[in-house]
Amino acid sequence: MSTSINYWLVIPAAGVGNRMQTDRPKQYLELNGQTVIQQTLSRFETIDCIKGIVVAISETDEYWPSLDIKINKQLIVVNGGKERCLSVLNALNALATQADENDWVLVHDAARPCVPVKDIKRLIAECEKDKVGGLLAVPVQDTMKRVNDQGRVVVTEDRSNMWHALTPQMFRLGMLRHALEQAIESEVVVTDEASAMEYINLSAKLVDASASNIKITRPEDLALAEFYLNKQGELQ
Repeated sequence: MSTSINYWLVIPAAGVGNRMQTDRPKQYLELNGQTVIQQTLSRFETIDCIKGIVVAISETDEYWPSLDIKINKQLIVVNGGKERCLSVLNALNALATQADENDWVLVHDAARPCVPVKDIKRLIAECEKDKVGGLLAVPVQDTMKRVNDQGRVVVTEDRSNMWHALTPQMFRLGMLRHALEQAIESEVVVTDEASAMEYINLSAKLVDASASNIKITRPEDLALAEFYLNKQGELQ
């Protein structure tokens, strides 16, 4: 790795997560003795090249201040936005005051605590020389159906070139910041960083990853996340 280029982690964590049907945002639910977001942050503890972490939280977040965050990297906290893209952009704007526009930024969901460390390292290794950047992903295994407004199947999609986009997603600070600004200004809906890059006609590289990198969205996902974390612990 080039010593002149730094790597940063951005965690958008301003979401509410209504589908979990709990009294707090999903990133603050208990998972194996810690909160989900603490487990997520711990995934990056051993990634030496990551210089610092920016966490974007809601302005009304009452849970983050009570957490005992112990991590051996610079930690910056910023206000998030109503949408993920706004939270990420706020984090990038904060980073821009101390980072170079050519630095790499890894954006990772707060509610993905099971990402294998080896997958993070693979993403960095495969994308650090790439002109655009990339993201972790897994090939679609299930049959994919497109439906109409009434919930009726319209067509079965060809899944041969279909992938599930995961995180982290890794792009240059300046390039990603520009892409998000352009998409937001044009009121284009971007659900992840790769789609922002697509909006400015840049194609991200897909890096094959483990399906254990689940996003906690529904109540049953907590038990599955606990299973994966325990299995990962057994393999270490």
